[in-house]
Amino acid sequence: MTTETLLIDLHSHTTASDGQLTPSELVARALEQGVQVLAITDHDTLAGLAEAHQFNQSQPKPLKLIDGCEISSSWNHFDIHIVGLNLDCNNSELIDFLDNQRLLRDSRAQEIGRRLAKAGIEGAYEGALALADGAALSRGHYARWLANNGYAPDAASVFKKYLARNKTGYVPNNWSDMATAIKIIHQAHGIAVLAHPSGYKLSAKWLKRLVRDFKAAGGDAMEVVLGQQTLDDRDNLIALSRQNQLAASLGSDFHFPDSWIELGKNMFQPQGVDWVWQMDRWTETL
Repeated sequence: MTTETLLIDLHSHTTASDGQLTPSELVARALEQGVQVLAITDHDTLAGLAEAHQFNQSQPKPLKLIDGCEISSSWNHFDIHIVGLNLDCNNSELIDFLDNQRLLRDSRAQEIGRRLAKAGIEGAYEGALALADGAALSRGHYARWLANNGYAPDAASVFKKYLARNKTGYVPNNWSDMATAIKIIHQAHGIAVLAHPSGYKLSAKWLKRLVRDFKAAGGDAMEVVLGQQTLDDRDNLIALSRQNQLAASLGSDFHFPDSWIELGKNMFQPQGVDWVWQMDRWTETL
């Protein structure tokens, strides 16, 4: 079987970060959807991987599970996410780095709560913390709590109204720079992938600059096929990957069951693209 006939999804989330399915539930859903290769890439944590592997290996026909993580980084004051694939989860540098990321997340989350409370939205921090249920607290948890409590019709609207830049609950990121995130991924023998490049709402000029800087910092690949995108966006991202000699990746960025974003949905593999799993440094057999 060639990779062109495999259903591959290299970006997904569980309750270990801001997803709404447990690692076992995520793997079960991936199997139901016919996904054959899945990367779990929770935000700044590896906590869901052990459960996912245990559940996967108990299945009659397990899928190929790739150890990953989506690392938060800073570039020109923007939150830029770098997906690490094929990570050595026992690497001490990676573990220490992610422990520090957890502290940075907690600090930022507390400040978001303070700013919302000052604006008259009481209990947001405690509510988001309860939704996180032990996972690292994120803006996604705040968005769910605010939507659940009627401050906006849905989580996406919450971000626009309360959590986006210059809004009431916005707190500037406190992450390490993009080059540091890439270095940590490489120290853990992983491949560094620029996540959802068109999702940062950058102008064409700034997007080109981001991709160029990512490559200059040692980045290996970029996502070009996303769960929801236009053909023009896909073609543009493929062109940017070629111009910057970056391999191509693909992923749904699945967080919860939804009519728009689904595991494996729209994970097409256009012809003539140099895929991340074709790299010499890709260590997993597909």
